Amino acid sequence: MPNKILKKRRLAPGVHDFIIENEDIAKRAKPGQFIIVRTHEKAERIPLTVADTFPEEKAFRMIVRAVGKSTYEICMMKEGDEFLDVVGPLGNPSEIKYYGKVLLVGGGVGIATLYPIAKALKEAGNELFSILGGRSAEYVIMEKEFSELSEILVTTDDGSKGMKGVVTDGMDYLMKKGYKFDIMWAIGPAIMMKFCSLKAKEYGIPIWVSLNSIMVDGTGMCGACRVSVDGEIKFACVDGPEFDGTKVDWDELLKRLNQYKEEEKLALERFLKKVGDTSWL
Repeated sequence: MPNKILKKRRLAPGVHDFIIENEDIAKRAKPGQFIIVRTHEKAERIPLTVADTFPEEKAFRMIVRAVGKSTYEICMMKEGDEFLDVVGPLGNPSEIKYYGKVLLVGGGVGIATLYPIAKALKEAGNELFSILGGRSAEYVIMEKEFSELSEILVTTDDGSKGMKGVVTDGMDYLMKKGYKFDIMWAIGPAIMMKFCSLKAKEYGIPIWVSLNSIMVDGTGMCGACRVSVDGEIKFACVDGPEFDGTKVDWDELLKRLNQYKEEEKLALERFLKKVGDTSWL
């Protein structure tokens, strides 16, 4: 199965948008699902979300941020290059139906994960409002795509675009304005999803989050992606990746996400020393 990069463009510093040829993913992937890719035979298996599908072109969209050695390798690939493996679609699709008024909160590349969910919810007749957050203006992605589907509020940590603050400040702002929501999705860094879940519980809004736990095989066999949800052990790859955010043990998840930080740092340092300048990323 060809996994050729048909198009590639830079969305933000270190964030790249890929269109990849793969007929199976293009036809079968549903909102909320993910894939696992491998760039070469000795490469790490990396779980990434399908940001959009184009069945007629036999291709799908994937947005990647360079944060570690493996994602740097991906972001350095060029149009015409091929991935060795693209496995999926994996995980359970989002629960798409008519809810009424839906709040979507995205941070960083989590915005890309939200996009197919937003499209499907809109097609189901829901009224959408989206909060898109980033460190600064240049890190807020897909604003145009979301503005075609919903009202939007942009938040930036430094106030360089939209409202100064984090996405939960945006939630407070909307609630004070009298907005009411029947359900919400929040996708982004784990710490962001934690505080969105706390805020959603405060306001009495059901919330779905997509957990970015460490994965290896993506089929439930290795147990690396285990998370605690409502006091039970779940595997994010087969039981999720979406869960009720108010029932996730966020402290445990954050601890597990940080357990290989030193090894990840050393691997990236060795890689960057080998490849030289990556400022163009």
